[in-house]
Amino acid sequence: MLRGRIFLFIALLAVPSWAAAETMSFGDAAAMLARGCGADIVTNCRGVNLDSNRLKECLSRNRDVISQQCKATYLEAVDAIQKRIAARVTVANACRNEIVKICHGSTKETSKSVSCLMTANINRNCAQALTDAGYR
Repeated sequence: MLRGRIFLFIALLAVPSWAAAETMSFGDAAAMLARGCGADIVTNCRGVNLDSNRLKECLSRNRDVISQQCKATYLEAVDAIQKRIAARVTVANACRNEIVKICHGSTKETSKSVSCLMTANINRNCAQALTDAGYR
């Protein structure tokens, strides 16, 4: 029961992606973290109200007793999540002209233009940014 709740929590930390991309999806990173660190979280972080900061604090505080697998998995999952976030930020820059001219949107609210970008005739850099960000 507790393990299932931890997996659900980790999955909720991640924003679901709409498609597979060159970067790892948030859901896949959360699942990797649950597989690699689930037992360590149950054992060492019981009773902790988990959010991303508290999870990081708990695993850091207990780094001398967590498994090597968890240590490696945690770093890999965090790196994958940071890469996906960076890819989503890149969409605003790579698709600036398309967002403004074709979709009549704002680069400050890129997510509102994604559906338009998916159907529009866009340049190769913009298309690659959408793929890397997990929108395609």
